[in-house]
Amino acid sequence: MSKVAEKFIFSKENLAKAKEIIAKYPEGRQKSAMLPLLDIAQRQNGGWLSVPAIECVAEHISEPFMRAYEVATFYTMFNTKPVGKYHIQVCGTTPCWLRGAADIMEACEKGAKTKCGETSKDGLFTVSEVECLGACVNAPLVQINDDYYEDLDPKKIGDLIKELKKK
Repeated sequence: MSKVAEKFIFSKENLAKAKEIIAKYPEGRQKSAMLPLLDIAQRQNGGWLSVPAIECVAEHISEPFMRAYEVATFYTMFNTKPVGKYHIQVCGTTPCWLRGAADIMEACEKGAKTKCGETSKDGLFTVSEVECLGACVNAPLVQINDDYYEDLDPKKIGDLIKELKKK
């Protein structure tokens, strides 16, 4: 198990982004910057939010840690434990389920060689089930990192995972 850093600070570039984002909000409304700051922290931290990263965000917007933690644990777009290089998020909402999400999940687990909610031994893949990814008309779909893949079947997702293994 890797040791979590005692302190998290934004890189020079990300600190500038954070200040720019916070400045967009009127005085007294800086806490509205929480979501974008958590996203910046997660990206800097290798795809997940450690307690020190959440603390850093909370400090920048003068919010209690617990409020930032509540937000980070509420939204599926934030990860509070390390994820693989490729985070495969399978939509499990009814439209996707009706169009084969269970088969997509099975193909993802097989291709990534890990179960839903876990990371592969090689650290390459994390597979998760999430709620609506917002493209029901093109169900089933998955999100892999920042990219969306629609109209999937087990072969298509299997081929995609094979391609990701080559990168």
